[in-house]
Amino acid sequence: MPASPNRVTETPILTKTSLTKTRLILASASPRRVELLAQIGIVADEIIPARIDERVRKGELPPALAGRLAEEKAREVANRNPDALVLGADTIVACGRRILGKAEDEAQARRHLNLLSGRRHRVLGGVCLIGGKGRPRTRLVTTRVTFKRLSGEEIDAYLASGQWRGKAGAYGIQGRAGAFVRQIIGSYSNVVGLPLFETAALLSGAGIKAGPETPGQP
Repeated sequence: MPASPNRVTETPILTKTSLTKTRLILASASPRRVELLAQIGIVADEIIPARIDERVRKGELPPALAGRLAEEKAREVANRNPDALVLGADTIVACGRRILGKAEDEAQARRHLNLLSGRRHRVLGGVCLIGGKGRPRTRLVTTRVTFKRLSGEEIDAYLASGQWRGKAGAYGIQGRAGAFVRQIIGSYSNVVGLPLFETAALLSGAGIKAGPETPGQP
């Protein structure tokens, strides 16, 4: 279910000691997701990028795409590691029904930024956790982001920074593009790459319990 835009929650802290009984694999090579997990005290035992076809299917809408890719990533890695818990995630930026993927070059990045300029768009985050029995548990989170109107100089400077590379929608809110955001409704961490509240809830339901930090634990 999409996250309520008016709901304010506190993210529980998960300790590394909770991972001692079950091996946790992150099915993503994204450094942002690794950093976000570390923010709530989670360090995956392994990072194994999924090998799937991420192309959009004909007629597929952004929410369905985000959920499907997250589940397919988790399932593909889980099939190779049936003894582990596997966490898969995907982030989609959509302006209306139009999906703005990772820009392949500066020209495409410029088109994305021009489209987002002065408009509201959605960031859809799919998260999926699959255990040994292969039954997926999936969450879909929607964050609404509004950009200010961007000048040509601002777009040029952002493109020159290179921070658009590898980013859905050609921007990363945690970097210089944070200055473009006039309003955000929903989960900030979802825009970065992983909705932490929903991820923590999934892990807790699988036995990786939330709790206070252990004194002296990194």
